[in-house]
Amino acid sequence: MSEYKFDHDYHIHSELSRCSADPSQSTERILSYARENGLAEICLTDHYWDSAVPCDFYWYQPQNFEHISRALPLPKAEEVRFMFGCETDINKELTLGTVPERFSDFDFIIIPTTHLHMTNFTIREEDKPSCERRAALWVERLDALLEMELPFHKIGIAHLACSLINNSSRGDYLKTLSLLPDGEMERLFARAASLGCGIELNRDDMSFSDGEADTVLRPFRIAKNQGCKFYLGSDAHHPSDFSNARAVFERAVDMLGLSESDKFHVDRF
Repeated sequence: MSEYKFDHDYHIHSELSRCSADPSQSTERILSYARENGLAEICLTDHYWDSAVPCDFYWYQPQNFEHISRALPLPKAEEVRFMFGCETDINKELTLGTVPERFSDFDFIIIPTTHLHMTNFTIREEDKPSCERRAALWVERLDALLEMELPFHKIGIAHLACSLINNSSRGDYLKTLSLLPDGEMERLFARAASLGCGIELNRDDMSFSDGEADTVLRPFRIAKNQGCKFYLGSDAHHPSDFSNARAVFERAVDMLGLSESDKFHVDRF
């Protein structure tokens, strides 16, 4: 079996994402990153919440389709497929931030279930202090996503080991991950595999110490055993975020023992 190659990046933000707002993170610079690293496919995934979906959260309100589509048309290079996607979200009522009428506007849609830092938007005030409750939310939110009517052939589940599941401390983050039940993850990842969606290996999530590896990689090892396919996402917000992507991804791929047969490909049709 051939080893999984770093030949794509399906999670990249531009200056249009509020958490970037960096004029140097232009689509032209993103394309240059792809060409410098020999990537065949990249995807722009700015944060997005559709105006048709009620939202009283100040951060997401400006991130509508009219805003993020300002990136279009994307610059072209013969050797690179540059796709237009988005990173939408799920609120505390388990409502998705886009509508079916918009699915065809995107080549790829990534959806995180782990943004548990947005108090009273993705997490209720009373759920904040508890590692046990946050672990339960990890399961509940992923379960809800997998039950939605979505075009799963072009859906990616973003950063499942994101530190934002519990950012009160590194210790609490690792404890929350350790509380995820094997049986529930086996059930959820079997469902994900049957639906055909992608599981993201996120550059930030994969930047763990050697001593943290078993805790952080446990969900992904279970996902692999259940037949899930994986894609890479730098989650870059600034050009400097591209600098260590290759090293982080190659380490993670090696530790998970991934081959090309484990790779998720965005459907072209």
